[in-house]
Amino acid sequence: MLLCGLALALAARAQVPSAAQIQAFKSLPPDQQQAILQKFGIGGGAGQQTVVTTGAAAAPAGPQAAGASAANAAAAMPAPLEAIPRFAPLDSLIIDIAVRDPNAPATLPGASGGAAAGGAPQPAAAQAAQAAVAQAAAQQAAPPRTPAMQLAVTTYRDGVLKGNPYRLSPTGVLTLPGGLQIPLAGLDVDEATKRLNADPELADYTIAVTRLPVQQPLQPFGYDLFKQAANGMAAPQEGPVPADYVLGPGDSVSVQLVGENGGQYLLEVNRDGAINLPDTGPLVVAGLRFPEARALIEHRVKTQRIGLTASVSMGALRTISVFVLGDVEQPGSYPLSGLATVTTALYAAGGVKPIGSLRNVQLRRHGALVKRLDLYDLLLNGDSSNDARLLPGDVVFVPPVGITASIDGEVRRPAIYELQEGAQASELLFLAGGLTPEGDPRTAYIERIDERRDRTVVDLDLTQPAGRQLKLQTGDALRIGPIRDAFENTVRVEGHVYRPHSLAWHPGMRLSELVPSEAELKPLADTHYLLIRRETGPERTLSVVSADLAGALADRGGAADLPLESRDVVTVFDLATSRERFMGPLLDDLKRQGSAAAPQAMVSVDGSVKVPGRYPLETRMKVSDLLRAGGGYGDSAYVQQAELTRYAIVDGERRQTEVRTIDLRRVAAGDADADVALQPYDHLLVRQMPDWTEQETVVLNGEVRFPGTYPIRKGETLRSVIERAGGLTDLAFPAGSVFTREDLREREQQQLGRLADRLQAEIAALTLQQAQSVQTAMTTSEAGAAGQSLLVELRQTKAVGRLVIDLPAVLHAAPGSAADIVLKDGDTLTIPRRTQEVTVIGEVQNATSHLYQPGLSRQQYVELSGGTTQRADRKRIYVVRANGSVATARRGFLHSGEAAIQPGDTVVVPMDPEKMRPLPMWQAITQVLYNIAIAAAAVHSL
Repeated sequence: MLLCGLALALAARAQVPSAAQIQAFKSLPPDQQQAILQKFGIGGGAGQQTVVTTGAAAAPAGPQAAGASAANAAAAMPAPLEAIPRFAPLDSLIIDIAVRDPNAPATLPGASGGAAAGGAPQPAAAQAAQAAVAQAAAQQAAPPRTPAMQLAVTTYRDGVLKGNPYRLSPTGVLTLPGGLQIPLAGLDVDEATKRLNADPELADYTIAVTRLPVQQPLQPFGYDLFKQAANGMAAPQEGPVPADYVLGPGDSVSVQLVGENGGQYLLEVNRDGAINLPDTGPLVVAGLRFPEARALIEHRVKTQRIGLTASVSMGALRTISVFVLGDVEQPGSYPLSGLATVTTALYAAGGVKPIGSLRNVQLRRHGALVKRLDLYDLLLNGDSSNDARLLPGDVVFVPPVGITASIDGEVRRPAIYELQEGAQASELLFLAGGLTPEGDPRTAYIERIDERRDRTVVDLDLTQPAGRQLKLQTGDALRIGPIRDAFENTVRVEGHVYRPHSLAWHPGMRLSELVPSEAELKPLADTHYLLIRRETGPERTLSVVSADLAGALADRGGAADLPLESRDVVTVFDLATSRERFMGPLLDDLKRQGSAAAPQAMVSVDGSVKVPGRYPLETRMKVSDLLRAGGGYGDSAYVQQAELTRYAIVDGERRQTEVRTIDLRRVAAGDADADVALQPYDHLLVRQMPDWTEQETVVLNGEVRFPGTYPIRKGETLRSVIERAGGLTDLAFPAGSVFTREDLREREQQQLGRLADRLQAEIAALTLQQAQSVQTAMTTSEAGAAGQSLLVELRQTKAVGRLVIDLPAVLHAAPGSAADIVLKDGDTLTIPRRTQEVTVIGEVQNATSHLYQPGLSRQQYVELSGGTTQRADRKRIYVVRANGSVATARRGFLHSGEAAIQPGDTVVVPMDPEKMRPLPMWQAITQVLYNIAIAAAAVHSL
């Protein structure tokens, strides 16, 4: 009763199946699991995948579903957190929302994978079963929507869609129409989707979330200078000291005395600021620059020690202690080299905070301001003249940042810049490196917060002094747009050409100058219809003009060689593909530009023309122009008459349809009266020539005198084509002919697919019965195995599309009689050679073919194959004739007996369906397979 209980639970769609039932369900093959789900109306077809969840079923119900969710989470391999994009405040997103059908099965998260409690991967169908059962209660509890409720949910859905794209608040909260607020910050796309679908307020909808790419915000300029390691900017300890270096206690001076009684001495400046020269006495050098100290030492040696000279250099430098305070990353006291400067101290402190000033770094000594350092001079100009050297006890102080303004758009270095008091727009543009080549200074504007704390916009023309001298305020955002993406004084050719290109326009320029030769065109180019897209006037009003390139090249400078205007775009079409891809957007632009008084409409041509479709209505456009736009007549065109359908508005109240007949012969002759001027929305239909169809063919194979492919005329019969092929050969076996038809083959293949689906469902149900009853387990197991084999064979079987015919009767029938077969395109007739065998297949000991022996009965041929098996149905043995017809035993009151066996026949011994009772479709399926196999063997026997 294990799987029986599962089946009942699934059928009821209310009871949660037990763990044992789920385990038995999981043991089935995936296709049988899916068949069970479909049999009881649960789940989707194979290959479906859960994409989004529904609000009403966002959380699985029942302990099994909860366990499955936990197992899925444990088995999944989560990606690193840093690799998963997560929503942050002010992020943008798209909400895709649809109204959920309360009567349709919903899809739960995790249906595409997971693991069972034991850790083994859980089949997708098993998860779908648990999910489906969990959803059933929620779906059954959902009351039907009234028309008013349906209108309300539809209206809300439309409102949500119109609100796209959405932007999270500074706190990461999504606000939907109606004031519904849902926090999404910190969630990835999947988590945000589940969060929205789990909200009770959105239970009537299915929601999907798409995170939009995040544009990096502007960064303050210059602060990344301090991102590298601080030790990379330490003051050098080797090499010569600068001329302005001031000696102090702790410095070492190297003195070399040259002469009699000379020597090498390393003298350190003591706390009193003096050095002790040998045999000379102390000498105060503290506070002196190194060149001054060197000159003093050399002079002392020269005057007090006759015959000696001194060579003086710096030894080890002292370490000084300075304070770095203010808005730096790590304020405090730092020991630095004696050669340290203000920037060295800033690096030691970790750099300046984003709220600190880069343009007003102060050096204070003994409480007084000694120097101001503008780091922009160093960063932008390489000027380090104000990067003063530090002395012990100095204080480097970074005050808060001053006036800031941002610049974005078409500039070389968009960023947020710190400005000096009274800075102008030109200074900000200079700091940003100037405009890019595509920047348009005339389109600049400033977003500003005024004194009333309102956001305003100030237009700015940076080409004018007034615009460049505009004083900036803190918080200003200068935006500079690009130049127009359009060429001036140019014309362009594109489309079906080898080299799409532009040329400089000049007055009097004509089409033949832009396209000087047909060699510029690709094969199959339409040389009679080129379309010129033209923009005129300051409002750039759009219009179109067609041109005949062949006529223009034949008569350069003539009427067909149209003059071009600046900004014209010439499009060359081909004759092989539709022009809707180009015409559609163009016609939409013209339609938006038009009005009721002056409609910018289109006309269309259909039927037997090379390129049917919609075309823009040109000034004074006629029927001949529309035919030229459509590429000319097709092969099947009826060139005598065409039909023009015209729509007219009567009294501004209704539209009236008028149908006119166009004499195409008079149009071709240049008759102005017949070449009607077109009006908006005219439709020209070029009819197809009567009785025109694509050439149909049939194939004759085998024993005909001239086999091959034969074109046929409308209504031609099989007998007629055989006569055209010279008739049959002497070895032909007309009774065994195989006639196939394409539409029959397609229909049979569809029936085979439906039959296989039914068989798969029966096998799945049979597996449930096997677990339900121990007494029938052996029988159902054997039937299930055989059914699986039969299912595989049925899936792989290709339909033949055979039509059973009596070819001898066809050959002897009167022409056009009911027995003569009317042919269709793609029909195939295969006539085998004369045969002498009889084939026995099915439930016999040895399925094989036997030499035909006159007088032998059907049963005797079965005996020649070893007799029937235990599973054979001896009462339903039948014979398939060589022509495909079926002959069974004749039983009745007046006559009985077996059908006479003829050469080429096939004796089929079917399986007894009583012995395969769990599969009631067995007999029908095996009979179909036998018949297809016989037909296929006949076709491939040649």
